[in-house]
Parts: sequence; structure tokens; C-alpha cells
Amino acid sequence: MAKHHVTTTLNGNPVEFLCETQQTLLDVLRDELHLTGTKEGCASGDCGACSVTVNGRLVCSCLMLGVEAEGKKIETIEGMANGAQLHVLQQKFLEHAALQCGICTPGMLIAAKALLECNPDPSETEVRYWLAGNLCRCTGYNKIVEAVLAAAVEMRRT
Repeated sequence: MAKHHVTTTLNGNPVEFLCETQQTLLDVLRDELHLTGTKEGCASGDCGACSVTVNGRLVCSCLMLGVEAEGKKIETIEGMANGAQLHVLQQKFLEHAALQCGICTPGMLIAAKALLECNPDPSETEVRYWLAGNLCRCTGYNKIVEAVLAAAVEMRRT
């Protein structure tokens, strides 16, 4: 089967890759580009573990084809920290023990970052609503919501 050449921007860097027509963006990230932070949970867009942003919009990468990335700006969990300096959200997830097994964590962080970029002062209800597409079987969500709200406070200070 013929592979397609795709040129995109990934975590701020220009990237080129080859992919088959039916390969999802998730498969391309993990298998072709070796960025394994984005997780596969359901492969049907129901769990949010594979969340990335594409041109600033939150997307389930299991529902997007790799060829659709042509010319787009994609951000994954690997681009969240600045070297060894964690993003405020990552730090707050650690401080609030808002993670356990780690399968949902990258998607939760990407979704939370997208929320705070749209709404820097969300209510608890808004955080819960925004993260409703990201499923977690371990934490019970309260610590995650607390971490996002704490990050929002700190991010507004800077």
C-alpha cells in the first residue's frame, strides 16, 4: 500500500512523516514518530486518553487520520513541558496526586491546557464539563479538578 508524505508542525517543530491512508494520527504519533505519551484507551473517541490539540482545537487522535495532519499545528503531551521545567498543570497534577495509573493523564493534561487557554478562570462545573470526555478509572476526578483549578489560579498570577 502506498504511503503518503505529510508535513506538519508538531510541538512547535516542523515534522515530515510517511503514513498509510488508514493510519490514525494516534498510530502515526506512537508508531511512526515514537511519541508514546499519547495513549490509546478505546480507539473510538470515547475515553479521551489520546487527546491532542490540532490548530488549537482539542481532538481525539484515534478519530483523526494521519494524512489529515498535513499543514496543521499539532500539540501532544511531549510538548507540554519546557525541557525539565514542568508546565504548571503537570506540577499541580503531581502536587494534588491527580494521577495514578497514568493512562488518562496525558489526555487530561492536554484537555485541561486547552480549557485554560480558552477560559483562564473556570468554575469547578466548567472544569468538570470540559473534562467530561476524558475518562479515568483510578482517581475519582476530584483531585484532577482540584489540580486544574489550582493551576488556573497560578497561571493567572503570572
